[in-house]
Amino acid sequence: MKKFEYFDVTADIGFYAFGKTLNEAFENASLAMFNIISNTGNIEPKKSIEFEITSEDKVSLLYDYLEELLFYHEIEFMLFSEFDVQIDCIGEDYHLKAIIKGEDINWDKHARNCEIKAITFHQMEVNVGDVVELKAIVDL
Repeated sequence: MKKFEYFDVTADIGFYAFGKTLNEAFENASLAMFNIISNTGNIEPKKSIEFEITSEDKVSLLYDYLEELLFYHEIEFMLFSEFDVQIDCIGEDYHLKAIIKGEDINWDKHARNCEIKAITFHQMEVNVGDVVELKAIVDL
């Protein structure tokens, strides 16, 4: 099964991420997002950051998660290539615990693709079936 694929959106870029589980689909969404910024194959998992978020539904959880990834990218000046996501349902809320690994940005080493300005809610979807499919659009 492919991990992710891109689709064209005017002035933005969208992606679908796939997984056998919700956790795996979120991990693949992370890869899709960071492959927009740079080639994740060239990013070594030297440093790790852990965080947790809670959201009221799966779509909000995806949005909040991608926002958190973008936040750490911008604040820590890092690129990430490995993602471990654990999602649980607590009452009516969804709780996500993530460990993300990467390294400091070095544009001499890392290919500079596109800068992501923001995550959008526009057309964001989380479809859970035999395969989990996520859909997201980022603002470039």
